[in-house]
Amino acid sequence: MLGLLREFYRDKAVMRQSHVSAARFVSDYNFNNTYQYVIAREDMHVRWLADAVADLAGAAEEPAVGAEAHSPGRGRDAQRSVIELNSKEAQEFLDRWRPRINALPNARHRQMLNVILGETLEHKRFFDLALAGRDDLLGRRADGMGTGGGVLDRRWMGDITK
Repeated sequence: MLGLLREFYRDKAVMRQSHVSAARFVSDYNFNNTYQYVIAREDMHVRWLADAVADLAGAAEEPAVGAEAHSPGRGRDAQRSVIELNSKEAQEFLDRWRPRINALPNARHRQMLNVILGETLEHKRFFDLALAGRDDLLGRRADGMGTGGGVLDRRWMGDITK
């Protein structure tokens, strides 16, 4: 059980790192907000997994820092490229883990991992809807309200008082 949880933790942590890196290429406000939501949920997933590993007297091993996401294009092409890749990676994660989790004898861990799989499926749907051009992934704005443009390519700009 401990080995399986560690492996799942590593896979999920790598996926989270990929989404953080990819978000730099997602300049559309609505799509980037969705990435921030996905990353926040994945922060919770890796916390749950680290706690489950610790409960079994183990330590979650941080994965090596993966390569930064690169996109062959610019602007909307880059955005589309990383979203397509993240959708594909989510499906691969689901395909790899579903059969293994369904066979687990420990109901508590099985349920936790199934919740994470369910949310990963939700994230894949977000990516697929973004690729289809849907901009209401996390809700709808009041009529006439806009976003004021895109987002910055990084989360923090430094001290804003200077």
